Amino acid sequence: MEINRRTVIRGAAAMAAFGVAEGAAGTAFAGTSSSDSSSGTSSAGSAYSLEFDPAAWSYDSANDVYYQLGKVYVTAPAATDIESLSIYVPGAYLTATANSDGTTYTATVNPKGTVGAYSGRTAPIVIPVNTPGYAAQKPATSYSYTSVSQYLAAGHIYVWPGLRGRDSSTSTRSDAAPWGVTDLKAAVRFLRYNRSVLPGSTDDIVLFGMSGGGAQDTVAGASGDSPLYHPYLRTIGAAMEDAEGRPLSDAVAGVMAWCPITSLHEANLSYEWNMGQFASTGTRAAGTWTSAYSADLAKAWPRYVNRLGLRDERGRRLKLTESGSGTYLAGSYYDHLIEVITTSLNNFLSDNTFPYTITTMGGPPGSGQTDSSTTYETVDDYIAYLNTNSTWVTYDATTNTATVSGLAGFVTSQKTANKPVGAFDGYSRAQTENGVFAMGLNAPAHFAPLTRDVVRANESTYATYSDWSSGYGSAAYDSDFALKDGVGKDMAWRADAYNPLYFLSPAFAGHRRSQVARHWRIRTGIMQGDTANTTEINIALALRNYGIRDVDFATVWAQGHTEAERTGDPTVNFISWVESVTGR
Repeated sequence: MEINRRTVIRGAAAMAAFGVAEGAAGTAFAGTSSSDSSSGTSSAGSAYSLEFDPAAWSYDSANDVYYQLGKVYVTAPAATDIESLSIYVPGAYLTATANSDGTTYTATVNPKGTVGAYSGRTAPIVIPVNTPGYAAQKPATSYSYTSVSQYLAAGHIYVWPGLRGRDSSTSTRSDAAPWGVTDLKAAVRFLRYNRSVLPGSTDDIVLFGMSGGGAQDTVAGASGDSPLYHPYLRTIGAAMEDAEGRPLSDAVAGVMAWCPITSLHEANLSYEWNMGQFASTGTRAAGTWTSAYSADLAKAWPRYVNRLGLRDERGRRLKLTESGSGTYLAGSYYDHLIEVITTSLNNFLSDNTFPYTITTMGGPPGSGQTDSSTTYETVDDYIAYLNTNSTWVTYDATTNTATVSGLAGFVTSQKTANKPVGAFDGYSRAQTENGVFAMGLNAPAHFAPLTRDVVRANESTYATYSDWSSGYGSAAYDSDFALKDGVGKDMAWRADAYNPLYFLSPAFAGHRRSQVARHWRIRTGIMQGDTANTTEINIALALRNYGIRDVDFATVWAQGHTEAERTGDPTVNFISWVESVTGR
């Protein structure tokens, strides 16, 4: 997964603000239980309790904030340096008395205390998932008001959990998928276990994140209470029942996802259909086995998407069909995609005035690349730029609206492929996502059967190319798929757990076997080369088809892999959205 400059800067700034040190990560043994850690303890005789201590609050008198740091949220943590949370509460929601130590407070919930539209019992609980590239989210080690001020001023309760990730494994502990989302679910369960002593509404827990964070909050939002996670939750001693023995839930009310890099099971295929089929350089250059591989992946994706049975808001079944040129660039699904692209461009024209300056990010810090900016004096100038290589946009000045004629022109102009063929499950296991599903020490793993099937069907042809290696063959995939993790689950189980469509689409066995969040806000930069347009489109369609009524989805023109918004500030917009779906 590519991480652009804004992702890196915002992620680093957030971690620094919470006193989180950026450290190097180790690797993991496949077959080693996640709870086998010198820093953790077993559930029998655990040194950790699920009980929240209401006598251990600290207080920021200058800003009227009560907070606690470093509360381990499970009884058998695999990584005590990660699996803890911090909680930040507006002072109005607690009634507190100073303890004899002179630094801490004993507090009870003040249900009548209010901030804006909320009270001590109705305040939403917001949880950031700041895990770019599916990395770990380190827990807070010191207090800072700056990073939580906007949320608390709006009346939110802010909870920052440490979450394991791709980069936090050690030589004796695997933190690969599904541990990141497992930890997130455990933190949610901890809050519900302690709801009698904590302010806020555990019926209104809202997750928010971008990129890999947006992916993991999407997975968590789709997979509430899924039995796929129960073996992992029990391994770390998560709260499965309350003090009276009643089952607890890890379902959440809402999800805010910017540019979620998700649906990894099919991402290789959609990337080549959406973008790769229009490229002819690098791994897609003629005469390479990967060029043939790209074409085969693109041809396989229409068969997959047609099986999903997606429907648009008018109830029309969405399918791809063969076309006179290109790979399956026809059919109702294709028309829907072009409608989404056209809407995005027209929203841009409606939201902005000209002259308009567009800045293109050059690359992440240290890349040596610089951002570039271009100012377009008029709409006509901008449309002419879009049509530089071919005419794919027509513009009606009387209505200030544009029409997009096809995918090829759009992709060539605005959304070029910046990842190699095998963009997610790499043929040499070199992609970031291969590390997300790592199975052993320095052993990233294959995880996508749809990709394996394409390789298996065509490897005799690929073998005729001089740049082919037998190590790229389907046997390598089968070998990885057969391995089991420390909880005894194979790759199919783990990949299903990290596939939101497994829970949302009737094409998968997990359909309607989870509690899906009832409020969704999804934003994506249409120019990003990090994943296909179809990734977020299919999530939004599947949610609506599932019966979720509140799905606020938009692709944002002229923006890439970032916290894309049509207008305004991402944090301000998020806070406003939370109030619109939780305000009493």
